[in-house]
Formats: sequence, structure tokens, C-alpha cells
Amino acid sequence: MRAVVLESYGGPEVLTIRNVPDPEPGPDEVLVEVAATALNRADLLQRMGLYPGPPMPREIPGMEFSGTIVGLGTRVRGASVGDRVMGIVGGGSYAERLTTHERMLLPVPGTVELADAAAIPEVFITAYDALVIQGGLTAGRTALVHAGASGVGTAAIQICRALGAEVIVTASAGKVAACRELGARLAVDYSRDDFVEAVRTHTDDRGVDVILDVIGGDYVARNVACVATNGRIVQVGVMGGGSATVPVGGLLMKRAQLIGTTLRSRPLEEKIIKSQRVRAEALPWFDRGLVRPIIDSRYAFDEVAAAQERMGANANVGKILLTF
Repeated sequence: MRAVVLESYGGPEVLTIRNVPDPEPGPDEVLVEVAATALNRADLLQRMGLYPGPPMPREIPGMEFSGTIVGLGTRVRGASVGDRVMGIVGGGSYAERLTTHERMLLPVPGTVELADAAAIPEVFITAYDALVIQGGLTAGRTALVHAGASGVGTAAIQICRALGAEVIVTASAGKVAACRELGARLAVDYSRDDFVEAVRTHTDDRGVDVILDVIGGDYVARNVACVATNGRIVQVGVMGGGSATVPVGGLLMKRAQLIGTTLRSRPLEEKIIKSQRVRAEALPWFDRGLVRPIIDSRYAFDEVAAAQERMGANANVGKILLTF
């Protein structure tokens, strides 16, 4: 099979496509013929040597996929050859085939094309976990989502809308309209306006119940200023920097929580629990027309370097796909 193999670290030019042996499924695993994979920020960091993937015979990046099952391990009982599936993996989805535990699989919704489904798993699991499972967001509450036009951001906006929660987002000037079209009640151009002041004005100084932040850096202190009493700030990324000054007094006075989380490094059983909860609670929204994969662009597998350059330039609204 063909796969992107990282033989060195650096810019997009190090993304090398090689012919490598097909992976062999373990007893509880399935072999998937990949229709498409989608890019994530972690892929760029891994390419630069800043976010290593799990131990593998060859370092193949990629954290999500959609495709068709073509092989089964000896103990697999809940999946069949020919099933249309999607899911997250620790690495290895930049390849024509991959293996994954059968309980990590999600069925592709009937309303979604197979290749398009690669835009769903990572961002919907991340956003649902942050907003609902850890953030406690429910109908009638308000969320603040940073980088609203990103893959996680576009999923988060739709999740809030499906729940019946209000969502405020931050985005760059050219992307605020797209966020509003997806359902954001208020979209703040972070390059021009102060999102803290915008949140205070919009909520009559109450603040927001849940904050989903992929930025970090100086956003952390500003998030504390935005969060409501008993609110939760869920930190899922550090695009703006991994160090921050935290106004602990503000957290204490508001009895607020600052929660740090990642998905990739979790143990398998935790990933299975998250995946299966999203399967039960959020996947039905696709067939009901409440949510959909937001796809910015599609690249052929051979164009992987160009695809990563687009993500690195922050040009995308939604997901960037690599298709086979």
C-alpha cells in the first residue's frame, strides 16, 4: 500500500509517499481500506517533530479516516467486511489501509458520502467531549468557542445549535460570516474587537457557561474574565502558546474550572468510551439534518504537502480532506 512516511522532520517537503506492507489486524481489530483522511493541527506538529505519534514500525501521520472494512481479526464480532466506517486513530491514517480496534469504529451516517465522513470523527468527538461531557453544556446555556471556523470550531457551533444552546465564537475577519451561517449567535472578529467586552455586552455581564479554547497563551486570562460563575473553561489546544498567566483569584471568585484535555494520548478504553458516547448521542443528528461535515477543500493523496500548506496558512473554514 501507499502511505506518507516521516523519514525526517521539517516543512511539507519531508512528507514522503512510500510503498509499505499492509498492516495486519490483531484479534480485536479490523482492516480498513481508507477512502479519505482529514488534516488536523497535530499532523503539522508531528511533521515538525513537535508532537510524536504512537509507536509504529514506520511513522505514518494521520488521526482520522473513513473507509470500508476489508478484513477482520479472529475475535471481531461487531463488524463485517463491507461496512462503511469512520473513526479516530493515534496515527496511520495517511495510508491506503489501516487497522483499528473494532470498538473504535463509528458507522458512517446514511446521509453522508463515504469520503466526506472523514471530516467528522476527530472534530466532533473533540468538540462533543469538551462542550458536553467535560463542559456540561445543555440547552439554554451559552458557550464561547475560539477559532470558530476551524474544524473543531465548525463542529462545536453545530453541536451547540443541535443542543439548543447559544454559541459565541471568535474568528478572523474573513471567516465571521461563515460562523454566523452555521449558527453562531455572535461572531467576534478577534483582530478588531475585544472578545471579552463583546461577551460581557452580549450576556449582560453574566458571562458564558462553557468555553472551548484551542488557542491558549494570553487567551487563558481573558477566558477567566468571560466565564460565568460556576462555568468551565476547557482547553483543547495551544495554538497561541503553551504558557499563560492564570488569574487564580478570578477562578476562585467565580468558582470556575479550568480543564486541560487531549484526545490522542488517552488510553484505548477512554477513547472507546468517548467514541461510543458520540455514536449514541450525536451521530443521530446527522441523519436528522441537524449537523453535517464542513469541508473546506479536497486534495488527492499525492497533494498532501499542498494540503498541509493550506492548513498552515490558516486559510481553511472547516476540514481539509485527503482522498484516495
